[in-house]
Amino acid sequence: MEFDFSPVWEGFPDLLHGALVTVEVTVASLVLSIIVGLLIGMARLNPARRIVYGVASTYVLFFRGTPLLVQLFLLFFGLPQFDIMLPAFFCGVIGLGLYSGSYVSEIVRGAIQSIDRGQMEAARSMGMSYGQAMRIIILPQAILRMVPPLGNEFIALIKNSALVSLLTISDLMHEGQKIISVSYRSLEVYLIVALIYLVLTSAAGMTLRLLERRMRLGGMVQ
Repeated sequence: MEFDFSPVWEGFPDLLHGALVTVEVTVASLVLSIIVGLLIGMARLNPARRIVYGVASTYVLFFRGTPLLVQLFLLFFGLPQFDIMLPAFFCGVIGLGLYSGSYVSEIVRGAIQSIDRGQMEAARSMGMSYGQAMRIIILPQAILRMVPPLGNEFIALIKNSALVSLLTISDLMHEGQKIISVSYRSLEVYLIVALIYLVLTSAAGMTLRLLERRMRLGGMVQ
């Protein structure tokens, strides 16, 4: 068997465009997941608010307990039955964001709960409201502890984003499949696609480690 990478090099600009779309989908999904995860994570900190806690817990149970692909298909193929037509890109971002948000919520909840409770009590004794104490005292410390697991979640999002190709989004995986459909060189194409994903995840990991280091140094200076 001989390798023939010529179809890959001919279609390499398309693969780069697909990689750019993959980054766009991943970053947009991460932003959505952080927003959703922060809200759901904080909602699950207080079991006394039964309705809010119950809704948040049900959200986490559903999105962590069902396959991401099923969730994407529910958005892309299910919503049109209710006359809700969303572009494939938005379905991909929303699906990835909501799925990842269920994991981010646990990161948020764990980071906040790791902060000494005495700090909240001290802030409340100084006249701060719960919201003020959370925003000024607790969250800044918790955010630093969230960075490493959020970095892992970002890398997982990059890899999970390959599923949005099934929604006809022109991401890296989709562009690779288009090259295969005309060249029939599956092995060569998938090898290059895998290498590009490796470059993306490695670059993301290095960037996040640098960010974490700078945040820790900033905390030490303060």
